[in-house]
Amino acid sequence: MSEKYRIRGRRAVEIVSSVEKAVTAGALAPGSALPPLRDLAAELGVNPNTVASAYRLLRERGVIETGGRRGSRVLPRPAHTARHQVRLDVPSDAHDLSHGNPSTEQLPSLAEALRHAAAEQDRDPVLYGRASADEQLMDLARREFLADGVPPGQIAVTSGALDAIERVLQARLRPGDLVAVEDPGWTSLLDLLPALGLNAVGVEVDDDGPRLDDVERALAAGAVALVVTSRAQNPTGAALGSHRAAELREVLRLRPDVLVIEDDFGHAIADVPYHSLCAAGGRPVTEHWTVIRSVTKAFGPDMRLAVLTGDADTVDRVRGRQHLGAGWVSYVLQRAVAQLWNSEAVDRKRVAGFYGERRRALILALADHGVQAYGRSGFNVWIPVPDETLAVVGLLRRGWAVAPGSRFCLGSRSGLRLTVSTLGLDEIPGLAADVAAVLRTDLSATRPA
Repeated sequence: MSEKYRIRGRRAVEIVSSVEKAVTAGALAPGSALPPLRDLAAELGVNPNTVASAYRLLRERGVIETGGRRGSRVLPRPAHTARHQVRLDVPSDAHDLSHGNPSTEQLPSLAEALRHAAAEQDRDPVLYGRASADEQLMDLARREFLADGVPPGQIAVTSGALDAIERVLQARLRPGDLVAVEDPGWTSLLDLLPALGLNAVGVEVDDDGPRLDDVERALAAGAVALVVTSRAQNPTGAALGSHRAAELREVLRLRPDVLVIEDDFGHAIADVPYHSLCAAGGRPVTEHWTVIRSVTKAFGPDMRLAVLTGDADTVDRVRGRQHLGAGWVSYVLQRAVAQLWNSEAVDRKRVAGFYGERRRALILALADHGVQAYGRSGFNVWIPVPDETLAVVGLLRRGWAVAPGSRFCLGSRSGLRLTVSTLGLDEIPGLAADVAAVLRTDLSATRPA
């Protein structure tokens, strides 16, 4: 082990954080060798799988490389390379299912909405001192929130869901606080937490959302915030079911001090109903809560806008801090989004049906081959695999690029994320057969002699 720096941590995310801090500080220079996996596990008193998970995550984030007898060494690149920026080189003849993007065919034309917004700007120019949110956009958002049983409250407008989550976390938490997040979960959120000085504790996800026992465990461990995806969870396609939501609300009633953040980015593309974790009967469950809805999946990733509502103190803090920085999200963008929203430019039922048909068809086709896959909503399918590296490489050789599951995980789980938004229905049988063939090879390669 390096004499200059001793790696610390009991969990994979803590080991990753320790190594990244050392690389950033120069205590582990480019080319520095990390301890062999089992040696570090013995030194830290943890299971070797924990260290293996940490090393895999460091590799996915571009911090280290692993090379057989050469062991694991620090790469000459920034320690905080975002996970989503570490991608496979996809050959031009491969079908890319790793990207996580919506189908461009399902996105609305922006021309008319932008012309409308530009005309509004000419008629009513936005100058300094204006309120941070457009009244029409707030009214539309408020109506939808109320229709879904979200308690009435103030509305804030941010530059997308991640911007909203970051602002809420900074408004309420302090560096060192523990945040419960879905595992597997959204890579950008997993990267954001250590950048804010916050610690993450993973909560296992099944088809109905966060598992009750894992949430209870995280809260007992000291988590002061819980971030949950309501629908179309990335990467697993999970959706919070009514029974699970009710169970989790009962747990949260006993911890009214916990900050609850619901990210309902899938509100316009999901083919399942919304079930709130924050509220029941129109009344909040905890003292501090927010519900966030982004438009990027329905209107396109470049439409960087989300609306959020929540308890008055939290929303006031978010808006107050926003005034000290960016000030506001462009009114041209807000007015364009309001026009798209008001004109029903996106047929939500049709769009949700488009993604749902492909997602369900793939899951059923995989099941016919004996492969279990998950995804209740949205446009991603999650497939657990015994060795994701072999699976990713094997599928790439057959012409399919998929996302390795480790980039979405805090723990040691292995899996694949497949985005179905660009998948033709006629391609699904061949894809399912290729996945099954690769996994059969995978299992035979990893089975003990």
